[in-house]
Amino acid sequence: MSTRIPQPDLLGIDEARALLRDYRISPTEQRVEIVRVLFARNQHLSADHILAQLTRQESRVSKATVYNALKLFAEKGLVREVIVDPSRVFYDSNRAPHHHLFHVDSGQLEDVEPAQVQVNDLPPLPEGTDVLSVDVIVRVGPGQSSGEN
Repeated sequence: MSTRIPQPDLLGIDEARALLRDYRISPTEQRVEIVRVLFARNQHLSADHILAQLTRQESRVSKATVYNALKLFAEKGLVREVIVDPSRVFYDSNRAPHHHLFHVDSGQLEDVEPAQVQVNDLPPLPEGTDVLSVDVIVRVGPGQSSGEN
């Protein structure tokens, strides 16, 4: 007798297909599976997190397919790619403008509302260009103990 493991919340199949079509991305079966995981809620997932969840769901999506799909999703604007350091990339399903707080010790990435961050005095822009966005990542770690001198 096998015990069925409860499935995590997933975006519905029809919603996943519609979302992909809205961004002019062909809704292949593998892309739909990835979108269902990534857009279950606003979250920050690495490619490895997505692959692990798909594996738990007994999906046969390959690692290369996950990476290629995420690259395509970022290029098309479906997800935000958040590079917290050269070896850590998260894919953010929250498409609303916002910034991030990255906990270096735990690897947790949190959303920060734009109103909580003020960016002033941007450098002069090259002629013929406009600011498209400003992405702020605040990296935090353990603080100094106030009892030490």
